Parts: sequence; structure tokens; C-alpha cells
Amino acid sequence: MMVDLDPSGQVTQREPDRAQRQFLNYAFFKLDPAFRRLPQSEREEIRAEFLAAAQGWVEDAPVEKGLIQRPYSLVGVRGDVDFMLWRIAFDVREFQEAQGRLNRTRLMGYLTQPYNFVSMNKRSQYVNRVEGSGHGLEILPGQGKFLFIYPFIKTRAWYDLTPHSRQGMMDEHIFASGPFKGVRINTSYSYGIDDQEFVVSFDSDHPQEFVDLVHRLRYTEASMYTLQDTPMFTCVKKDLSEVLADLG
Repeated sequence: MMVDLDPSGQVTQREPDRAQRQFLNYAFFKLDPAFRRLPQSEREEIRAEFLAAAQGWVEDAPVEKGLIQRPYSLVGVRGDVDFMLWRIAFDVREFQEAQGRLNRTRLMGYLTQPYNFVSMNKRSQYVNRVEGSGHGLEILPGQGKFLFIYPFIKTRAWYDLTPHSRQGMMDEHIFASGPFKGVRINTSYSYGIDDQEFVVSFDSDHPQEFVDLVHRLRYTEASMYTLQDTPMFTCVKKDLSEVLADLG
């Protein structure tokens, strides 16, 4: 396949794409330790109320809405967040509905949200040249035992490169990633809808493989054009009841 010489559509005045896409929301929560000083019976009641509200967002919705929610625990992994809800929907307003349900629970009186990322899924201009890669537009989340997440911003100099230069660097990037079959990447785009340009998440059962992958990619030319790729989150996939039990 040829290199896209007008990836932004600026020269050809490409018509806007209004096809339905998935929106992604990575919502991180931190617990106030005051919650743990409540009587055990009250904590159990509050956790059960939150569990019902969170699960109800998916269970009460028609199937055609395509709502997806995956819970993860970060207890003992990071100090500034305790758990994360990965939400996916075809309408960004569904995330407001999800959060509104949680806000009406007592547990939210003990929770803050240090991070909350919003992004959108779309076809990559780089990986579509590689046979068997990048052809799907729908994300299948939560395939691995772990999810590694970080917001990502390129330097402005990246966008000043020629399309052939960028494609060459990304071809090297894709080639370097090739042996790491146990890591599945989910790249989503935040241009204009959140502070970062991308949110990148990786499903895997093997943290050691992900560490080696990121290490190898540091040696690629494209990494020279990274402006920001932190904070980085290691999320452990669990049932929401287990996630809440980790809170104490």
C-alpha cells in the first residue's frame, strides 16, 4: 500500500468522517482513608450500593448502545489511584450517565478522580499498510490479566516531517514490536477532546514482556519525537466486587 501523502486531508480537502466510532473513557479513582474508619457493616453496604450503580450502567442499557465497562485495581501498584473503570460507548454522553449514577452513591463522597481520560477509536494511518494489522475499528477490551495505560503527546516537530519520514519511522516501530505477540495495543485519539493527543493501552498477561517491549521501542527513531508519555498505570483486571474489596 502507498504512503498517505495527505494524512490530515488538508491538501485534498477531504470530507469529514461522521461514521460511528467508539469513545473511550479511562476513569481513575482514589479513596479517602476516612472510609476505612467506618464500621464494617456500613462499608459493605456502601460498596454494594456502588457496585449496583456501576454495573447498572451496562445492564440497564439496550444492547445496541454497545456499552462496555472493565474494572481494574491499582491498589498497591500506585499511590495516587486505587482503581480504574475502562468505559467504552458510541456516544460520549454515555460517560456522563455512568458517572452520574456513581455520583449518587455514598461511596463517591469518599472518592476523588485524580485522572480521567477521554479518547476516540479510529483507523491508524500507519499500521494499515501492514497486512493483517489495523483493519478493525472496534476495540475488544480486557483481553489480558493486566492493562498498561498512558497518555501520549508527540512533539510539534513530528507533524513537520514529510509523510514518508513519519511512515518510515513507524514502520521501524511496528517491526520492533513484531516479536511481542503477548501484548495487544489499543491506540485511541484525543485531538481536541482532551489534553493529550492519544491514550495508549496495552492488554497483556505478561508484564515482563511489556517492559521489554517499551525498552526496545526506546531505541527507535520515532521515540525522539515523544513529548510526554506519563503518567503510566499498571492496572490489574478483577471483578468489580474484588476491586471494591481491595479498598478495605
